[in-house]
Amino acid sequence: MYAILDIETTGGKFNEEGITEIAIYQFDGHKVTDQFISLVNPEREIQPFVVNLTGINSNMLKNAPKFYEVAKRIVEITEDCILVAHNSSFDYRILKTEFKRLGFPFKRKTLCTVELSQQLIPDMESYSLGKLTRALGIPMSDRHRANGDAMATVKLFKMLLNKDLDKVIVKDAIKIEKKSNIATNLKDIIEQLPSDTGVYYIHNVNGEIIYIGKSNNIRKRIIQHFTGTNSKSKKIQRLVSTVTYEKTGSELAALLKESAEIKANKPIFNRALRRTVFTHALYSSTDKNGYVTLFIDKSNREENPITTFSNRASAKHFMFKAAEDYNLCQKLTDLYDTKISCFKYEVKECLGACINEEPIESYNERVHVLIEKFSYANKDMLVIDKGRTIEEKSVFLIENGIFKGMGFFDLNHQINNRAILKSLITPMENNRDTQHIIQSYMRRNKRLKIVDLK
Repeated sequence: MYAILDIETTGGKFNEEGITEIAIYQFDGHKVTDQFISLVNPEREIQPFVVNLTGINSNMLKNAPKFYEVAKRIVEITEDCILVAHNSSFDYRILKTEFKRLGFPFKRKTLCTVELSQQLIPDMESYSLGKLTRALGIPMSDRHRANGDAMATVKLFKMLLNKDLDKVIVKDAIKIEKKSNIATNLKDIIEQLPSDTGVYYIHNVNGEIIYIGKSNNIRKRIIQHFTGTNSKSKKIQRLVSTVTYEKTGSELAALLKESAEIKANKPIFNRALRRTVFTHALYSSTDKNGYVTLFIDKSNREENPITTFSNRASAKHFMFKAAEDYNLCQKLTDLYDTKISCFKYEVKECLGACINEEPIESYNERVHVLIEKFSYANKDMLVIDKGRTIEEKSVFLIENGIFKGMGFFDLNHQINNRAILKSLITPMENNRDTQHIIQSYMRRNKRLKIVDLK
């Protein structure tokens, strides 16, 4: 007997989600023999992106039963059944978490229709539920709602059972829950860790730091270290004695601290991260006609770059988008190799700088706007990001294009006072790595607050 289910959740931090809707179909391999479908009041906030995805909002759940009120029915309908779900590890984890909050264990065998589909229907373009069912001609309604997704999974599973002629794969795919292979001391370490953004430090029995990392969810990342099977993870599991951490709130703060502290401490398992974190950069020059040109090259040139990139591909991607956003000539941005006009000119999308038609001043003005936006050379400014609590922000000080350090301030502080500002800042080294980290983060996060100090 199978219990085929789908769960919708509030979203949020790992192991802090709550169930908003659940649908379970009891299936005997031929037909549905029982079903349970219900909205659930999660007693916590629903993330906005989840509301947009599922259409389930807090008003719909005000009068819905809480999990403890439906827990008995869930136990009954899944008793002596194998749980089946599309990505069963997620649904099973959520159920176990909810039962754990009530103080009860919840253990079932599980089957994952993603894994079964990959084995029984190879070479599909996608194994997401929506795309897979569409490709297989399985009708589906109410996508991203528990009932619609669960019923689609029933139909998919029925098809998979039919395709497994020898029944070998289905038998072998049943995953009896394994006993945790995390040692007791590692479990104790995990229990003490937060699910927040920050930097973590793995220490050996002598207190020495053997690994430094950053994560948007420290606890989840340490669990990955402690359950990993690669060579580095196994060595860390064998040597770890304790894990300390520092919350930063801001990912930029975590990236900068990680980079600086790896350089300072040189942990034995951070060797790969001590290498330069960027390889290519954007540079400018002036051609014989007076136009400012832009080009991508390796980051080891002597002149200062406008901004830097982790690899050539990301640099090229940036340059194509920048050329479009700022209406720049493909020839003068090194994107189109030609001795005559560029391709964009031929389709009336370039104003003709490539053949000296556009006035030099108007073209160069647009280039300088781009340079001004993506370079902080000679600038005095603050970059303001999230803090460790809702009452504070993180701040990063740049003076005359040089990164001076970072700190945190209470929202009541007046940080435009230089003396107060400098008292909040922890000095940090300015180097090519910190410049790359800051520039890359600023490119990726358009909502950062930038305060000009001049």
